Amino acid sequence: METSWNDFDKIDMRIGTIVRAIDFPQARNASYQLYIDFGAVIGVKKTSAQITSLYTKEDLIGRQIVGVVNFPPKQIGPIMSECLVLGAVSGKDVRLLHPDVKVENGLQIS
Repeated sequence: METSWNDFDKIDMRIGTIVRAIDFPQARNASYQLYIDFGAVIGVKKTSAQITSLYTKEDLIGRQIVGVVNFPPKQIGPIMSECLVLGAVSGKDVRLLHPDVKVENGLQIS
């Protein structure tokens, strides 16, 4: 299915740093709750991610990721997800997308 450039332009993808990762036992599938710092303008947003097969909570702290920050909030169990972390999916394994060098939180992906 094709999408238009105008539709793509509406998606706000930014660099953020994971500042907190905790277990999310209420999720249907093994997940973590993540708190991600997207810089001074956007701030810290929370979400959940099914990334427990490849990452420990300790591995995630300080890791920069790519996330979508302008989707509407979505209820996931007891938490309200405020962003979407992007990753490459292979079966149940998800590898997080990230910059190859450390950059400023909040930088926009284009």
